[in-house]
Amino acid sequence: MLSKLPKWIEYGAFVLALVAGCINAIGLLGFEHQSVSHLSGTATLLGTSFLGDSFEASLHLGAVLIAFFAGASISGFLLHGGRLKLGRRYDVALLFEAVFIFVSLFLLSKGYFAGQLAASVACGIQNALATTYSGAVIRTTHLTGIFTDLGIMLGSVLKGENFDKRKAALFTHIIIGFVLGGTLGTYLFTLFRFQALLVPGFTCLVLAAGYRAYLKKQNTVT
Repeated sequence: MLSKLPKWIEYGAFVLALVAGCINAIGLLGFEHQSVSHLSGTATLLGTSFLGDSFEASLHLGAVLIAFFAGASISGFLLHGGRLKLGRRYDVALLFEAVFIFVSLFLLSKGYFAGQLAASVACGIQNALATTYSGAVIRTTHLTGIFTDLGIMLGSVLKGENFDKRKAALFTHIIIGFVLGGTLGTYLFTLFRFQALLVPGFTCLVLAAGYRAYLKKQNTVT
């Protein structure tokens, strides 16, 4: 599947991972130390909350899970099929992600918990978008699957099998993007607090505009 994806997908995946890492860092620093770009830790906290925390805390964590699910559902509604295809509404999905990031910024700046939910919706949209265009191979909002796949690839090489350089390069782009996004998010948060969300929000808008321009260019050529 990855061999059939265009070269620019690697750079797009890098930028999307950068966005997710930035949002997650801001979340860890500002949303009561709560991750929003992936759900494993949140689901674990939800499980532990049933025996020690208040009902309100459990409701809070459950809402984050539902918000991410809702974001993925939005991408599922907007995008069809499991392969990359020009003409599909990736730009619309990115626009929705940007909108939810800006909504998150507004709500959090007013002290509303719903801002965290909006950020989780945005991450759900993004992760489902990448999953849709890659046939469930690429994830950009967390790294567990990426490191798992790289480990499998290394084990295969040790058995004498061929090494997929394209796949390894793509996964490396995602890892570097997510880590750098975390660094960027931390730096911006120390300077601007929740206003730091403007950066990932406008980045999504730029990606959407870039995809739309590329699509128009391809239609002109054909």
